[in-house]
Amino acid sequence: MSVITKDAPPFNPPTSASPRRNDKDPHPVPLLFRIIAVITFAYLLIPAVIVVAAGLNSGTYLTFPPEGISLKWVRGFLTSDTFLPAYLFSLRLAFVTMIISTVLGTMTSIFLTRVAFRGRGVARAFFLAPLLLPGVVIGLALYTYYLNMPWLHLSRTFWGMMLGHVLVTMPFVIGTVSASLYGFDLSLEEAARSLGSGPLRAFFTVTLPNIKSGISAGSLFAFIVSFGQFDLSLMLSTPNHTPLPFAMYNSLRYQFEPTSAAAGTFAILLVVVSMLLTSRMTNFSKFGGMKFS
Repeated sequence: MSVITKDAPPFNPPTSASPRRNDKDPHPVPLLFRIIAVITFAYLLIPAVIVVAAGLNSGTYLTFPPEGISLKWVRGFLTSDTFLPAYLFSLRLAFVTMIISTVLGTMTSIFLTRVAFRGRGVARAFFLAPLLLPGVVIGLALYTYYLNMPWLHLSRTFWGMMLGHVLVTMPFVIGTVSASLYGFDLSLEEAARSLGSGPLRAFFTVTLPNIKSGISAGSLFAFIVSFGQFDLSLMLSTPNHTPLPFAMYNSLRYQFEPTSAAAGTFAILLVVVSMLLTSRMTNFSKFGGMKFS
């Protein structure tokens, strides 16, 4: 026998039409902050717009505003004996740096987040120290070290420059991958191990798919930073190994032609394309619990 009380509210079972958060609700970020963010982004994008406009200048010298619109300096970049080889060299250097930094940075992040040992904070600060040091200081230190160690055969070589780029870009990979690992539930990998998977198989089938957003973000940062690295190129480049930033610097010192602006336009285009491709292939909304859309 059931008893019905008058004070008990009627029970409404949950349905699929339960009230949810209205998408038209006001944005949680205050309007003032949004205005400041828009102004900041516009301020950061203005130099890129100026470079693109100067690269399409129809005049003889690098001026802004441009005298007209022309593609002659773009064709000059594509047929240049200086800028095009420097662009391809920077592309190759950035790709090799990205691969090495991603592998080493991921391994370092796993070690720092999963192995508890005395001095782990000092070790983390040691690996992230290149983010705080000026690039000129790192380049000068590496140049001096290579000269004092001639048996390494790294002075004024591609591999010596590549090691410097890895030293500068690996902290970005460590930071992004560590952020993904801190939010990863280790019990998922332990469950795979308990079901018979080995350490490598459990990592590649369980852990890697969950932290791939952090790895992709770190590799993208490593590629962009390596491609636009000027300080290390100033200290470690050679006439046969000249990256694009150093070639543009020499052009602006002696010629001041819009060809350097056209080269900068292609560099900006490369960064934009790489970011779009990475955002298509990777779900950045899972990275660090942040939403990028």
